[in-house]
Amino acid sequence: MKWNKYTLTTTTEAVDLISYTLGEMGIEGIEIQDKVPLSEEDQKKMFIDILPDLGPDDGKAKVSFYINPEDDGEDTIQKVLHEIYGLKDFVDIGEAVIEKSQTADEDWMNNWKKYWKPFKVDDAIIIKPTWETLENVPEGTLVVELDPGTSFGTGMHHTTRLCITQIKKYLKSEDTLLDVGCGSGILSIIAMMLGVKEAAATDIDPHAVEAAIENAKVNHLDMSRYKIVCGDVISDGEFRRKMGVHKYDFVVANILADIIIPLSGVVKELMKPGALFVSSGIIDMKEEAVAQALTENGFEIVEVTRSGEWVSFTARNR
Repeated sequence: MKWNKYTLTTTTEAVDLISYTLGEMGIEGIEIQDKVPLSEEDQKKMFIDILPDLGPDDGKAKVSFYINPEDDGEDTIQKVLHEIYGLKDFVDIGEAVIEKSQTADEDWMNNWKKYWKPFKVDDAIIIKPTWETLENVPEGTLVVELDPGTSFGTGMHHTTRLCITQIKKYLKSEDTLLDVGCGSGILSIIAMMLGVKEAAATDIDPHAVEAAIENAKVNHLDMSRYKIVCGDVISDGEFRRKMGVHKYDFVVANILADIIIPLSGVVKELMKPGALFVSSGIIDMKEEAVAQALTENGFEIVEVTRSGEWVSFTARNR
């Protein structure tokens, strides 16, 4: 199958905000190319013997995304550029030129895999692509096998790491956990591997659910304590009831601010009194709006953590 590929030329400074904006438009699975060198900290986390020579960082970046031709309108470029131009007041968007081309499934669904290597989330967790081998793993290290497929969630993004940090900090072994918008399932899979009593994961995308199930299996998880289902927690009250009323001690959602805001109005139905709600995927310009929604919906904000331009809230169900 052929896909329409759109490549936006912009600046490295604008990449995070553009990525967020594309997500808000319903565009997923973006690809970023730049010459930003890895920090010393990131190099230590990557299991790569020789880093590629990218040349000097010129401040430029290319952001590519893919659309099924059947779903692609003639005004796609104009719609995207309209949203990107609206970011000029916040960040330098550079040339903001879009080129359109065509590519096959195998070009974008698989070629990226050769660039994704095992890496450390922290000193105790390593995430390893299923197609890579890993030797000399330090004793006591948790190795998570992962193939995200076309779903969001390799563990490398700021927002995912923020969630993992809070899971490790607050999750108890006797807890039941719910992962809303699970993508590849990485967060609930890590929770299960850390020994949580029971976990559930949901996503509105059936492909994400399939990927999460496969990732659970490859990590040899006890599926009698872990369920992964397709459904809409926000708009489907019957689905929420099936997931369990006031069942969960811990809910995590690494999505987008504009989804977390309405989610905060219904997720309490699933949570026990005093349960924790960790939310991420929040660009810093949306921080105040999410904080207000959490407070208005009866949550007490326990902790706010940040990484780059991204924010995570840990809130308690009052």
